[in-house]
Amino acid sequence: MSSYYPRTKDLTRTRKSLTESPPSSPSPTEKNYRHDRVSRFDSIGESATDKSLGRTSSYTRREARLAALNKQEQDSTAKDYKKMYAEALHENAKLKSRLQESKQELAKIRSQLEKVTQRHDTISERSSVLESEKREKQTLEKRVSDMEDELKVLTELKSDNQRLKDENGALIRVISKLSK
Repeated sequence: MSSYYPRTKDLTRTRKSLTESPPSSPSPTEKNYRHDRVSRFDSIGESATDKSLGRTSSYTRREARLAALNKQEQDSTAKDYKKMYAEALHENAKLKSRLQESKQELAKIRSQLEKVTQRHDTISERSSVLESEKREKQTLEKRVSDMEDELKVLTELKSDNQRLKDENGALIRVISKLSK
């Protein structure tokens, strides 16, 4: 866009020099320039005055556009780059601190999760230990009840055995009395 700017100055200077010069004494090159313009306008079918008025208004519109573009260019270059750099550094610092906070929070959450999983593991270990203890207790109780049953059977057998011994002794006495 800066390439347009010097050209507009030249055009303005050329137009000013054309309008400031007295109409009675134009230079030979200006006469040729005007003559070419007039002949071109006549060939189109418009009068030279109509076309020159339209052309000056288009020049002023063009100048206004170029001035606006030039102003935009100046505004964009007038920005304070140091300020923008400082703002970017400040924003980076904010983002870094937020990242650090997020990392710390993540580490805290991970440690809490680890504690919970350890608790869960110990609880599950305890429950498995309790389960195995329950099974062991049940087997022991079963063995105790079996042994009690065996003991009852043994005591019955002892009493039967004792009864049989007593009967045997009585029979032996009866046989010995009979044999005498």
